[in-house]
Amino acid sequence: MNEPVLKFDVKAELEKLSPEALQRVVNGGSVVTENLRLLKKSAQNPVGQCLAHQGTFYEEEHFPKGDVYDGQSHSQYYYHAHRPESGEHGHFHTFLRAKGMRKSTKPAPYKGEAERPLGKDALSHIVAISMNRPGLPIGLFTTNRWVTGETFYSAGDVIDMLERFEVEQSYPCLATNRFLTGMMQLFAPQIAALLKMRDETISSWAENHPDRDVFEDRELEITSILDINIDRQITAANKEMKTRNKKLLAV
Repeated sequence: MNEPVLKFDVKAELEKLSPEALQRVVNGGSVVTENLRLLKKSAQNPVGQCLAHQGTFYEEEHFPKGDVYDGQSHSQYYYHAHRPESGEHGHFHTFLRAKGMRKSTKPAPYKGEAERPLGKDALSHIVAISMNRPGLPIGLFTTNRWVTGETFYSAGDVIDMLERFEVEQSYPCLATNRFLTGMMQLFAPQIAALLKMRDETISSWAENHPDRDVFEDRELEITSILDINIDRQITAANKEMKTRNKKLLAV
């Protein structure tokens, strides 16, 4: 199956954001920029900090070992690699566990027979962040349930989790953790669109393969994907903010 690529007009989508949502994007850009700057000062990058002191880097294994988990926000992530054909070095998988979700949040309906984590062990995959060899983000993508072993929640519920993702601890590196937290804010509009497309892809696949458990179908892995550029995103968000401020001053 060809990977379903999201078409996303950055300028047009930023124009649709509420003042509060746009401010979060701008703030996320500042967080990402500042923490990449701090890492660069010591010739480091977000990926390198996850791989440091972890032994040999093997495909499919999680780095750092045991994943990174914030016990206060219940956010989680790990880095690994297994898509050499994509041009990436590897990618971060980001999650939120049940304790970090709204109490009203429930897993998506499922009538299949596969086991999935439920109750206090439930978790939702939010988005994967592709990284290049210099350790900079180049893409975002979502996956089918079986890929990460998540519980699976509807796009609307996962979008609500974006603001709840926060990793604020020193392990494996505070700057890396803040960078990932900032990425969720900076690219929130794209992530939301990717999650909606994820659900559409899964729904269409289920209709075309009614005899299969869509969430466990190994032929459906990537459910939406998009190339990104942090400099372009930050420039576009700041430009939109300036435009709005000028309009307010002119009133």
